[in-house]
Amino acid sequence: MKAAFVQTSPVFGEVKANVDKAVAKLAKLDAALIVLPELFSTGYQFRSKKELLELAEEVPSGYATRSLIEAAKARGAYIVAGLAERAGKKAYNSAVLVGPRGLVGTYRKAHLFWDEKKIFTKGDTPFKVYKAGKVRVGMMICFDWLFPEAARTLALKGAEVICHPSNLVLPYCPQAMITRSLENRVFTITANRVGMEERVSGKPLKFIGSSQVTSPDGEVLVRAGSKREEAEAVEIDPGQARKKLITPLNDIFRDRRTDLF
Repeated sequence: MKAAFVQTSPVFGEVKANVDKAVAKLAKLDAALIVLPELFSTGYQFRSKKELLELAEEVPSGYATRSLIEAAKARGAYIVAGLAERAGKKAYNSAVLVGPRGLVGTYRKAHLFWDEKKIFTKGDTPFKVYKAGKVRVGMMICFDWLFPEAARTLALKGAEVICHPSNLVLPYCPQAMITRSLENRVFTITANRVGMEERVSGKPLKFIGSSQVTSPDGEVLVRAGSKREEAEAVEIDPGQARKKLITPLNDIFRDRRTDLF
């Protein structure tokens, strides 16, 4: 099957324009599984919780989710995308998985980064694995990469591909996701954004791009640049992620010393 990322550069607050542009890009991809960045519809740097709640949407009734569902139906594909989710007076940094039949699942970011802690509510969803056509997928969002337990939990639950919507500003993640693939023998798809935001004085944010797909063997199958919008698809074999042997005698899950940790 083919897996893909769409690397975007959203304009803060222009939800409809951002969504329509992203949907147009993914419509050109020949892929069964497509990942979009974190907060792809709104932009990242909110000034207040009030502003966040005004731009966030309910799932699945919001414009971004509905548009992605329509795109998934039209393409016969599964799409993972990060967005601001409104639930009453709370707002979550969330990712949705949609497919040809509608919403499949929602994940709310467990590990909030920096000023996200001031306006978003900490995620309360478990790390869950979903069937997406011929592949089993799990979701993490951006800073979750730093916590190996997140990817490990998804892999132990049977994830073959970890979908990772991101708005990365630190330089470490692309290389770290190679390790996440190796230590769990899974594919990962990191969809990041590019561009800059400085909506809070003295806190400029430059997003690093470098969206990528990594393999269970730690190979970077494709990686985007750091400056422009890109959309790339690559062939993957989910069967590789079901094989947990490093040598004929070393299964990475069965060899874990749970008696010691």
